[in-house]
Amino acid sequence: MDQMDEDRPRFLDDVTVELVRHSAADSDVLFAARVSTAGEQSLEELHKDPERSKGLINYLMRDRHGSPFEHNSMTFFVSAPIFVFREFHRHRSGWSYNEESGRYRELRPVFYLPGEGRRLVQQGKPGRYEFVPGTAGQHKLVAEVMEGSYRQSYAAYQEMLEAGIAREVARAVLPVGLFSTMYATCNARSLMHFLSLRTRTEESRVPSFPQREIEMVAEKMEAAWARLMPLTHAAFVANGRISP
Repeated sequence: MDQMDEDRPRFLDDVTVELVRHSAADSDVLFAARVSTAGEQSLEELHKDPERSKGLINYLMRDRHGSPFEHNSMTFFVSAPIFVFREFHRHRSGWSYNEESGRYRELRPVFYLPGEGRRLVQQGKPGRYEFVPGTAGQHKLVAEVMEGSYRQSYAAYQEMLEAGIAREVARAVLPVGLFSTMYATCNARSLMHFLSLRTRTEESRVPSFPQREIEMVAEKMEAAWARLMPLTHAAFVANGRISP
């Protein structure tokens, strides 16, 4: 991609989540839990009785013995709008973040536009909101207004940079719909807490009402985690999606 392409605004309706590094398996939970009663065990011993292993993980989840789920690590690369990251950083326990910096690099013109399936209209009182799709006219208005605003703000940003203004000052005109990138590292316990609040499913014992854009990130993280730790994920779902 040449410089001209990089300076041309792009508009996306989805997020990117990639599992870039991990040390996470159901056996990590079993190692940590069984040391309490059996001391150190080999991997062969842990897998000797699969049903017993499944039952132990379910017991730990059900009775909320949480620490065995902390002995693992997953690092995700996330590309999403800045407003998603502002919500993400509310999750502090068990999470580590490193986000790209607008002080040290020129930010690229990649912006978020809601897709056709994004519900646009909020109805109801605080705490009892309901979102409905909106009309074709409303979707057209959102796309036109947001794109126009993005183009104007990025042009102002470029104008200041070309005049020699510091990046850390010029970035103040950019909107929260701008895409940013970060690495986010967590363990299974902290991820389950995140998922319990940032996804909305019928299996959830405690209802959650996440903003759709952070839920899109959460869904992709959950899919990657479920492949790494299927027994732990199944126990999480079976026990109402409540973090132990």
